[in-house]
Amino acid sequence: MVWPKGGWLRAIEYIKHRVRRLPDPPERIARGIWAGFAVSFTPFIGVHFVFGGLLAWVLRGNVLAAVLATFISNFMTLPIFGTISLRVGYWLMGIKPERGLARQFLERFAEAGSSLWNNGVAAFTPAKANWEWLYPFYIEIFLPYLIGGLIPGVILGSIGYYGSVPIIRAYQNRRKGQLAAKLAEIRAKALRPPEDTGSER
Repeated sequence: MVWPKGGWLRAIEYIKHRVRRLPDPPERIARGIWAGFAVSFTPFIGVHFVFGGLLAWVLRGNVLAAVLATFISNFMTLPIFGTISLRVGYWLMGIKPERGLARQFLERFAEAGSSLWNNGVAAFTPAKANWEWLYPFYIEIFLPYLIGGLIPGVILGSIGYYGSVPIIRAYQNRRKGQLAAKLAEIRAKALRPPEDTGSER
């Protein structure tokens, strides 16, 4: 669940290979990549692929490309993306963290996870649900994370878009050339007269 069977480098290579082979114009695939990269800086952890796909659909981009692009947000990059988004969000909102940024981030997410679990258990037991944690989590983490993720998300998405268009176009053109060459070879073989192996009499 955390580490791909072949390692992250192989997983990234597979994703790049899949994106290049998508049957869509380069610009449409790139719009999907833009959407996937952009939502990776949002606090919708665990469902980035859903929001990336929806955003790509709205932008008329390739939905599969968006879903694949969201894999840029993983257990290795998430702390970096989260820290960047929170710092930008706090700066834009004029908020100063009560504690260290990393400590506050981890504490609030730990509290949220624990409270969600307890409230889920309370739904099936006599225990009482408590949603008091939701407001501080929303104010201190979710809202700054959401607002702060817009700027780096757009920047990374734009880099992904403009960087991928020429690469995808070159790959598709090369692939078309290879397919055309194979087709010409097949036609040449089909039109070639059969060789007479028998001896003349």
